[in-house]
Amino acid sequence: MHVFPFDGHNLLFSFIVIAAMQGVFYAFAAGFRTDRLTDVSYGLTFVAVSLIILGLQRRPSPGQILLAFLVVIWGLRLGSYLFIRILKIGRDERFDGRREHPGAFAKFWILQAISVWVISLPVTLYLSDSARPRFSWAVIVGAVLWLAGISIEAAADQQKYVFKNRDENRGRWIESGLWKYSRHPNYFGESVLWFGVFVITIPVLRGWMWVAFISPVYVTLLLLFVTGIPLLEKKALKKYGGNPDYRAYVERTSLFIPRPPKEM
Repeated sequence: MHVFPFDGHNLLFSFIVIAAMQGVFYAFAAGFRTDRLTDVSYGLTFVAVSLIILGLQRRPSPGQILLAFLVVIWGLRLGSYLFIRILKIGRDERFDGRREHPGAFAKFWILQAISVWVISLPVTLYLSDSARPRFSWAVIVGAVLWLAGISIEAAADQQKYVFKNRDENRGRWIESGLWKYSRHPNYFGESVLWFGVFVITIPVLRGWMWVAFISPVYVTLLLLFVTGIPLLEKKALKKYGGNPDYRAYVERTSLFIPRPPKEM
């Protein structure tokens, strides 16, 4: 069964669902001038879209059920982590000067809606395949990549959360655990898990559908050059740039891909 199909693959339908959900979240966030839903809505939208499209299949294959399960686990973990974090810090500095202006605030939600749709392309295509794709090597390899990615991301998030909540670390940056090998190991894990998702979907991709490869590439480029690393690096440089220990940490530690620290 296909609802609002675009070439029979629910792409238009997924876009409508994503836009509607982000619109509702935006209306609430703008009305109450709150940051508490901006990040949590990201993961929850993926969860909703995946479950809805899976539900359109009368007899989903084991691979389709597994992929939807992986997206749900990722979305709930990330969403709950970000929600707990925003409750503790109170506000997101990215929206200072924007949350009070509905037009400027809306730009973030529009970008987020577009990003969710682009990133979810392989998921939408795979879950829409009525041929019930077989459980293949791609599912196994992709699931292993996904597991590695989410493990790195979750561990890095947990390490940083614990570090930041200890009084003796106030005003310090984390350089222990995974953060000894990468300045942004959580983002590296995020990139890896989306490449895993893409690999799972490879058996159903034909012709134009290979555009789904843009999903993990988009995630990686977004983190490396747009909304992720550049903002955090700029913030950290402003806060710690005068500290020679921080500058040494930056010089010896990989920006993104974990690797042993350089010998100084």
